[in-house]
Amino acid sequence: MSFASLKKQSSLGSLTAKLVKEVEKTNSANKGDERLWKPEVDKAGNGYAVIRFLPAPDGEDLPWVKLYSHAFQGPGGWYIENSLTTVNGKDPCSEFNTQLWNSGVESDKQIARNQKRKLSYFANIYVVKDPANPSNEGQVFLYKFGKKIFDKIMGAMQPEFEDETPLNPFDFWAGADFKVKIKKVAGFWNYDSSEFAAPKPLLKDDDALEALWKKEYSLQELISADKFKTYDELKKRLDSVLKLAQAAPARQVVEEEDIEREPVVASVPEGNDDALSYFQQLAEE
Repeated sequence: MSFASLKKQSSLGSLTAKLVKEVEKTNSANKGDERLWKPEVDKAGNGYAVIRFLPAPDGEDLPWVKLYSHAFQGPGGWYIENSLTTVNGKDPCSEFNTQLWNSGVESDKQIARNQKRKLSYFANIYVVKDPANPSNEGQVFLYKFGKKIFDKIMGAMQPEFEDETPLNPFDFWAGADFKVKIKKVAGFWNYDSSEFAAPKPLLKDDDALEALWKKEYSLQELISADKFKTYDELKKRLDSVLKLAQAAPARQVVEEEDIEREPVVASVPEGNDDALSYFQQLAEE
């Protein structure tokens, strides 16, 4: 393009229109899944909201699903993929991490730690109170959460002490609101102060509860076959990110039944999903 053409575009306003169109396209791509609810924190890193976990959707057995994924950067870019171990399949990244872990070399173990899979849970929720976004109140969303909150759910269902009454957080009538309390600790979102309130019905009217139940999203759809790449596709991506094809190390072959399960340690701080979404796009370019 010549300078004269550039000036002509400016006078016609076509360049501005083109830029606006590109920005709108980018914003649309970054918008994410509108079904997902996320708490927000203030400048100090504190956040508060009240939600209610909902029963399993119609036709499904459990009120939650779990998803394993990998997210790390290698010399060839970012590897951000759902793990086939979610659906009890063989996963090339988990297999490679197991080889590294079993090598007996501490530097290999550290690489495996950096590439470890992350466990996330998804459940339907009803937003009772959301001071940061009041328009979310009274709405049904999907909620993605980690092991810390899941442990609180299990702690409510299976209390440690005999003077504590078991609570089913997913029950419309005998469940309880969950107070999400977030503090920023060492740069990470901390949920230690989050807790369940006293049990009570979510709504007084059963017709309203049934209408709410019918608004729930399928959880099994989140881990359906189309949400996972094939083993070969993942292996190709892993080789590209880690440059394994160029320098495949000669490692001892371990029998599958002797392979130690890949260590699962929380890697990405909760609340960093937006960053991962951005890196996901980079990884796919």
